[in-house]
Parts: sequence; C-alpha cells; structure tokens
Amino acid sequence: MNIKIQRQDGAALVTGLILLVVITVLAISGMNTATTELAMARNNQNYENAFQAAETGLENALSQGSFNTLANTNLVTNINANDTVTSVIIFEDSTLVPDRAFSLGVGSGVAAYHFNTIATAESKRDTGGTTDRDASAVHSQSFYVVGPEAPTL
Repeated sequence: MNIKIQRQDGAALVTGLILLVVITVLAISGMNTATTELAMARNNQNYENAFQAAETGLENALSQGSFNTLANTNLVTNINANDTVTSVIIFEDSTLVPDRAFSLGVGSGVAAYHFNTIATAESKRDTGGTTDRDASAVHSQSFYVVGPEAPTL
C-alpha cells in the first residue's frame, strides 16, 4: 500500500483568520452603533423633558390669571431637580372691540389686551454642571384678555 502524504499550504488557517477579522470588525461596528443610538435616545429623552417643562411653563403662566399691562410678569418653576422653566408674560398692545356685530364704528368701551407668553425650559443631565447631554426648549403662545377699556389720560 502506497500512502502519499500531501503537503498543506495553510489555506484553512488563512481563511479562518480572515473570517475572524471580518467578524471582529462587524462586532466593533455593532458596538459603536449601539453606543451612538443610546446617546441619541438620551438626548431625545432630555429634549422631551425640556419640551414638556416648557409646556408646563405655558400652562402655569396662563393659569395664574393676573395679567399686568404695565410690566412683564416673570415666573420660575422647578419641575424637578434637573428640569426648570422660566416663563415671561409680555403685554403687547390693546385694541378696541367693535360693537354692533363687528362694525368699525364707535367702540363699545371694551378692549382686547394682547399678551405673549414665552416659556424657556432647560433639562440638565447633571445638576452640578453643563454637559453635552443638556437640552432646552422654547415655546411661545399669544392670547388676549377682554376687559373694560382703560381710561385715556
């Protein structure tokens, strides 16, 4: 019996190492993608916190019911340890409300007082300082209040 021993050139070893390198590169790429997606989710969550805090600031400003035509009204609300909102109510102008089915004739002694409310909210990831994960949101809403016409001086 003649047995011929063939010499192998290490093709299986080279192929295995190449596949191992490809799998390692894919694993590292997957970890980087997952880390980036986690950071994006945290940033989005902080922005949503700031958005909701700004909405809360608008609600607080509108529900307080005392609207000053001579000076701005400032309200500061601490939502929690990380979220704060500052609201300001600004008097814009007053217009006469026409009488008799909106005719443009003589006013009825009733005026519409126009205000603008701006709520600025900040959501901080760390209460001790500023980080790249902090978020802020600004919301504004205009409204008017109908009341007796102010006397002219």
